[in-house]
Amino acid sequence: MGTEQLGFEGMPQRLYSCTPSRLNSWLDCPRRYRMTYLDRPAPQKGPPWAHNSVGASVHNALAAWWRLPRHERTAEMAGTLLLRGWLTDGFRDAEQSRRWRERGREMVERYVADLDPDDEPLGVERTVATRTDRIAMSGRIDRLDARGPELVVVDYKTGRRVLTSDDARGSLALALYALAASRVLRRPCRTVELHHLPTGQVAVWEHTDESLRRHLARAEQIAAEAARADEAFKAELPADRVDEVFPPRPGSLCSWCDYVRHCPEGRRAAAPKDPWSGLAGEEP
Repeated sequence: MGTEQLGFEGMPQRLYSCTPSRLNSWLDCPRRYRMTYLDRPAPQKGPPWAHNSVGASVHNALAAWWRLPRHERTAEMAGTLLLRGWLTDGFRDAEQSRRWRERGREMVERYVADLDPDDEPLGVERTVATRTDRIAMSGRIDRLDARGPELVVVDYKTGRRVLTSDDARGSLALALYALAASRVLRRPCRTVELHHLPTGQVAVWEHTDESLRRHLARAEQIAAEAARADEAFKAELPADRVDEVFPPRPGSLCSWCDYVRHCPEGRRAAAPKDPWSGLAGEEP
């Protein structure tokens, strides 16, 4: 009996399960995508980054602060949570870690001082998910606020670059989070915000239904490309075709890639960075 008689041609297309990070990884560099999500065992990563330790420490402290009883939500307690959960990976030495721990404490205390502890978010580190006929997407939102009848996606940022509304507008992740939150909670969600803790600045963008549809269409396009590559990989792609399906995209960002040691093109494209190079004012 042929496959036509079995009806395989008419079967639904398999959904591509993804996070925004997975989609962006494919977009940035298919070779890095392969090393991250497909190679098993995965290639050894480079050393951890200090700026990631700062970011994770701050995110964890803010999440823990919202989970405290109302009477404990003070700026001082936010600083205490930061100190308790400080991550030390990637710093040059103990002194550099100590200085950045103090900066992190000041950062979260200053930020929390402007928050209303009674204004409970709808979600903190909340996982949301949605699907279309092509993708099944899930992701975790730093904070989901309810402002009147609408929801607002809040994303914390601790990097050295000051962010703008263009960053919020162009973020595929934030747009997908807004779509997913709206569908899960059945409330409109069009506003996305990037809260830059080092400066206290907030970059805001209010999407339209059309702009959200464009982001979703873009996500489905990226997913289709990655899914085809995944299937080729699972079908035991010949070694001489691996780079054809998963080409490197060398450039300045290669300095920050966890897998650059395994990528000759990446090493030629950009000089390696020290693990603490992403910290403002700590360049060699």
